[in-house]
Amino acid sequence: VQLVESGGGSVQAGGSLRLSCTVSEYSYASYCSGWFRQGADKGLEGVAFIDSDGSTRYADDVKGRFTISRDTDKITSLQMDDLKSDDSSMYYCAVEMGCWVEHLHEEVSKPEFNHWGQGTRVDVSS
Repeated sequence: VQLVESGGGSVQAGGSLRLSCTVSEYSYASYCSGWFRQGADKGLEGVAFIDSDGSTRYADDVKGRFTISRDTDKITSLQMDDLKSDDSSMYYCAVEMGCWVEHLHEEVSKPEFNHWGQGTRVDVSS
């Protein structure tokens, strides 16, 4: 399974960016896809997740600002609006096969996902 990320970049606070992640293949009825991020001097944080039924999960600090969607059966997008300087991070797409969002831990963690993208940088200037 290969993940290819696109999007990211630099934007001023209050602006928007869109990240996309394409999975090369999947072999289960459902898979979870989503994004983690890691800022400078910060640990890896789960941001937003979606499964093949369309169920979603968001970190509290992005609710109402970020929207995750499954655009096609292989493409997951993260629309990020009203960006803040605290959103500046490396964003990593992650995929787990045979997964439903309802089965993820309340605080989604790295070991729950086996497939990872290379990361894309988001910089928000204030």
